Amino acid sequence: MSVVADRETGRWTGVTAVALLAVGTALLVTHPPLLVVGVPAVVVGAAARFATPPEPSLAVEREVSATRVAPGDEVTVTLTLTNDGDATLPDLRVVDGVPDGMQVVEGSPRLGTALRPGASAALTYVAVPTRGSHAFDPVTVLARGYTGAHERELALDADAEPVVARPRLSASTVVPLREQATPYTGRLTTDTGGAGIEFHSVRDYRPGDPLSRVDWRRAARTGEFATVRFRQERAASVVLVVDTREEAHVAASTDAPGGPDGAARSATAAGELFASLLAAGDRVGLASFGPVDAWLAPGGGAEHRARAARLLGTDPAFSVAPSEEPFFAWLALRTLRRRLPGGSQVVLLSPLADDYVAEVARRLDAYGHPVTVVSPDPTGDATAGQQLARVERRLRLSRLRRAGIRAVDWGDEPLATAVAKARRRWSA
Repeated sequence: MSVVADRETGRWTGVTAVALLAVGTALLVTHPPLLVVGVPAVVVGAAARFATPPEPSLAVEREVSATRVAPGDEVTVTLTLTNDGDATLPDLRVVDGVPDGMQVVEGSPRLGTALRPGASAALTYVAVPTRGSHAFDPVTVLARGYTGAHERELALDADAEPVVARPRLSASTVVPLREQATPYTGRLTTDTGGAGIEFHSVRDYRPGDPLSRVDWRRAARTGEFATVRFRQERAASVVLVVDTREEAHVAASTDAPGGPDGAARSATAAGELFASLLAAGDRVGLASFGPVDAWLAPGGGAEHRARAARLLGTDPAFSVAPSEEPFFAWLALRTLRRRLPGGSQVVLLSPLADDYVAEVARRLDAYGHPVTVVSPDPTGDATAGQQLARVERRLRLSRLRRAGIRAVDWGDEPLATAVAKARRRWSA
């Protein structure tokens, strides 16, 4: 417990002067009722003037229903305050230190109460966290004495683990990938013969060929042994690049602060696509493109999926608030290029709020990494400025498509619906 400040409240300002005036007037005009009113007021004013701030002894305990949740889950918080001192505290005002990334949806984190020695008071509220790690701030307490002329502000630490909201990576949406693959077996078909399920060609039998691939019908008909080759299926190596620059932290409306902006929606989509691509047998990586660097090389397996969930949920690179760190665009792009494995594809997730990120997509595609853009729409149409921003973003999408880059325009509908619409356009 630490004392933040002692200050006067100003509650009795001017009372003593008015009371003395009333007493003097009563004596001059010999008016006893006015004297009866004035004398107690003088006494109260004097007591308030010479009073000192209270010195409370308080213990605080915070209970949180869950500390490992998914973004949007409800968390119940109970704060209990106990008077450990020997004196009654007649006026306590308590405010819990709710993290900025948690929105109170039920109850209140504030309490006004009085506590006798040994007594306790509690408040309970329900909050919903956004993605990330949310540490509680100290509890703020204002303690006033009986006169209320002075108050002492205290900061009380309540031991409680941070609430960590990690996305649950659910495999529900798959973006069709471009025709480029790695040597690993997977879902992309190639023009190379080998093991697979789709017929490719027939060649002469060679010693050591599996008997299951011998064309026994041809052998029975002609007496010649031949081996059937199938079209090989290769796994794709995909890196999901999330635009985390300040320009990506844009939303259509500021009426609901704390709601998902373009960067937040991009990170959410990255988690969904990561799980889906991984479930399809692809090797998937994750990267940020912004002031704070984050990188997860392409891989597979349950542990790799867990690392991606931790990265999206707790890494500062994917914070729901824009970073104040400086951003050097040329350095970030060069670093990303050096990290991308040969033959890998890129799924760039960005609201396309400026021309530069569209240029990044074209450069990566030209460097030999086929790019697919998934773009959450952050624009509105309530003002002329919003309408202009919407037109500019649509022009960026059109230019990307003319350059041969696939683009998914994701509005208010589920991501799977937006992908399905884009696939129909790609196959048309």
